[in-house]
Amino acid sequence: MTAVARLLLCHGAGAGCDSAFMQQLAAALQQQQIEVVLFEFAYMQRKRELGKPVPPPKVASLLPELAAAIKALGDDLPLFIGGKSMGGRVGSLLAAMPEPAVESVRAVFAYGYPFHPPRKAQWRTGHFSELSRPLVIMQGERDPFGNYAELSALMSAWPEVTVHWLKTADHDFQPLKSSGLSQLQLIVQAAEFTRGSVDAILAKVKY
Repeated sequence: MTAVARLLLCHGAGAGCDSAFMQQLAAALQQQQIEVVLFEFAYMQRKRELGKPVPPPKVASLLPELAAAIKALGDDLPLFIGGKSMGGRVGSLLAAMPEPAVESVRAVFAYGYPFHPPRKAQWRTGHFSELSRPLVIMQGERDPFGNYAELSALMSAWPEVTVHWLKTADHDFQPLKSSGLSQLQLIVQAAEFTRGSVDAILAKVKY
């Protein structure tokens, strides 16, 4: 299957690229002809080596790692970056900086963006006005890190941000049983929306 684009995909704060979510998402994206390059930050690799929890460092310290990973990739396919929760946030922060590594990046994809910690009004959206690339977010309607009820009225303030809502899903795309959907079905939906967004972005004038 010929790939139409490449996605450098980062993990969330607590689980690495070998988690079931990341593996299922990567497989679903590859079915959409998106080549996935999984990337783990050094603290997660250290966690695996020690066999015990290692908390993530401050997000700012992860930006150079992601920038270096981007620079190490080939230029034979259109490049996108993103990740699960924290991984998507790191990608969006990098896209809001005058970082040379981002020049080749067409857009950022976030799978469950951590708009704020659960039950806390500590918003992580201050850089949205500085984004130099589209930020496309797949978000569960009942995600405690940012749900539909609290975000629907805010979207017009972020012209570079698109949010695609997943029915009754939480932060890990787990839906309510009453929805008749499964987590895997929502992961596939997110992958399909990613492919549609890739096609739309590539059809426009390149950055």
